[in-house]
Amino acid sequence: MAPDDLLRSTGASRTFTGRSISDAELHDILDDARFAPSGGNRQPWRVVALRDPDVRSQVVEATRPVWDDYVAITEDGRVPFNVVDGEAPERVERDRPNPLIDQVERVPVVLAVAADLRAIAAMDAQAERLPLAAGASIYPFCWSILLAASQRGLGGVLTTFVTRVERSVADVLALPEHHALAALLFLGEPERRISRLSRRPVTSFATIDRFDGEALSNDAPRDP
Repeated sequence: MAPDDLLRSTGASRTFTGRSISDAELHDILDDARFAPSGGNRQPWRVVALRDPDVRSQVVEATRPVWDDYVAITEDGRVPFNVVDGEAPERVERDRPNPLIDQVERVPVVLAVAADLRAIAAMDAQAERLPLAAGASIYPFCWSILLAASQRGLGGVLTTFVTRVERSVADVLALPEHHALAALLFLGEPERRISRLSRRPVTSFATIDRFDGEALSNDAPRDP
């Protein structure tokens, strides 16, 4: 698949066919993904493939209350868990349907991705807002896993619900000291492959010189 086609067609897939993924195929996916960039090329990632049904169930089920809260806040018309106005929902309906949780035994591959905090330069840790920069050393790796899977005709989705329940699953996963859970990734052959993704145009988010500047367009460049 050409790079532009790969980037434009790698969407989130949450339901999968019965096609299995061999250890060799998963190894190849991770072998490609390991070339993702990270600060200082320190490659802080650790990956656990959740095979044991009990381990997989415990970890994924722990995220169910987070999913229920997420849906309830979304139904209130708000962005869930945001740090500006992310108050808890007044009413939460529990056990909301979620194919990744309800049918996790049918997902071919579930990966838990952790980051070694000792190997990450958290440049904005002291900022008077939510720190973001540390994620630059782990999430490109997660995205590379999804791209490598897509290149092989597979698909998947990255979820971060597990980060809210890290303490409750740390022992189950034997999470090493000074490590943080970054995501769960679900991989498989999609039941339905999306060929056209919907995204905002470049002119809606890119500007020149300032964030309130002229929109960046694909017009011919201006004379210097």
